Amino acid sequence: MYSPDDAQRYADHHTTPESPLLARLNRETHVQLLHARMLSGHAQGRLLSMVSHMVQPRRVLELGTFTGYSALCLAEGMAADGVLHTVEQNPELESRIRRYVREAGEESRIQLHIGNALHIVPTLAETWDLVFIDADKINNNAYYELVLPQVRPGGFLLIDNVLWGGKVLDGYPVKPSDKDTHAVRAFNDKVQADERVENVFLPLRDGVLLVRKR
Repeated sequence: MYSPDDAQRYADHHTTPESPLLARLNRETHVQLLHARMLSGHAQGRLLSMVSHMVQPRRVLELGTFTGYSALCLAEGMAADGVLHTVEQNPELESRIRRYVREAGEESRIQLHIGNALHIVPTLAETWDLVFIDADKINNNAYYELVLPQVRPGGFLLIDNVLWGGKVLDGYPVKPSDKDTHAVRAFNDKVQADERVENVFLPLRDGVLLVRKR
């Protein structure tokens, strides 16, 4: 028998390593910031990069930049003329994000927006090929409904933290006051029943929902 930790270590050892720049950003985030678990990290970052390479998107939207790790991964597979718009609510993270975007040589292709995604996204007149939602979970449904009409038919969405630490699983005792868990559960059930899309639930890290718009 093996443990989930053993399986994750084996998977990590058989996944293409992160670049030196991403490894430095990964370590710096864990050393210097609270809530470093919000960083996508090695395995999930390689998934984002792989999906981006498969789609080769021209227009990418990310909701929840944090320190910029996932944005840099998503940018790896964009078309030559691709642009990624990423929205981060915390202004204290702006200088760190811009520093790493600059070091990666992606200043012309990654456009950072600081503020509330529900206010910023409607101002972006784009049709999205790929969307990554990794912001506050209570608003997952609002973000989904906001961006889905702007996603091209055949385009993709990725939604992070859909396992929510295992709290979404049947039998987990969820308190009525735990609004985030109830929101994630309801969102997962909604997407499963949504005839506008097809979806695959990937139990990678804290769960990633891969969605294709019909």
